[in-house]
Amino acid sequence: MTHTERQGLIAGLLAVACWAGFVLVSRAGGRSPLTPWDIMAIRFGVGSLLLLPFLRSGRLWWNLRGLTLALVGGIGYGLAVYQGFRLTSAVHAAVMLPGLIPFGAALFAALILGDRPSPLRWLGLLAIAVGGALMLASTGGHGDPAGDLWLVAAVLCWSLYTVLARRWQVPAWTGAITTALWSAALFLPVYVLWLPGNLAAATTGDILLQCVYQGLIATVVAMLLYLRAVSSIGPSAMGALMALVPVISGLLAVPVLGESLSGVEAIALVVASAGAVLASGLLRRRSFVL
Repeated sequence: MTHTERQGLIAGLLAVACWAGFVLVSRAGGRSPLTPWDIMAIRFGVGSLLLLPFLRSGRLWWNLRGLTLALVGGIGYGLAVYQGFRLTSAVHAAVMLPGLIPFGAALFAALILGDRPSPLRWLGLLAIAVGGALMLASTGGHGDPAGDLWLVAAVLCWSLYTVLARRWQVPAWTGAITTALWSAALFLPVYVLWLPGNLAAATTGDILLQCVYQGLIATVVAMLLYLRAVSSIGPSAMGALMALVPVISGLLAVPVLGESLSGVEAIALVVASAGAVLASGLLRRRSFVL
């Protein structure tokens, strides 16, 4: 492994840690007095302030495509994902969110881009679907099953956002800036004027945790690490590393959040993660050796 690939691998593992942490922190927010509207406002408000200096890089800012990306990958995703985290556990979210995203991306890539997965990728997608079905079937003691359905909606929003950005050839950094700024401009006035917030009932620690993680780490740091990893080790290898997110976040939810992990849920985590590795296409790349 070259020095550049080693640095890319480190960046990729740090990005995995960021996304695994997102599952845990978002579930902690869902269990706090904060409403999903509050967490969306924190994400868009803090993220847009941090990214505002890079506005000139967001060439889609006043473009209809930029508006579409914000409605789908910003507001639509945020609404669905934070409603899901309010209703279901981090163990379930570990499979229903990062675990199912490769499945949703393949679905929209086939419908919009005409992509056809290879037999190996089909096998991986099937495994992901099985993992998701197992998790849906194991909802006892983990809150409202509607939470899982909200997370499926979040997967569809994020997958559509990813495929549209690919079709329109939007650079990842430009897409991140555009989505954050558009989402803030559209959502924050509505939140301030009409939506029910509960910031006053939350502790300072609850608010600061969500500000740092949702606004800084999830919106900016994870994106920069992801871009660095993709440029060094390639998207397939990064996709395989992302398969670690369900397992890491699902297992950490037990000691960190005090959640339980049944045998069926543990199997679902392993099956979905194995499917993500197959779906990433890494196993077809013999040139990349760790």
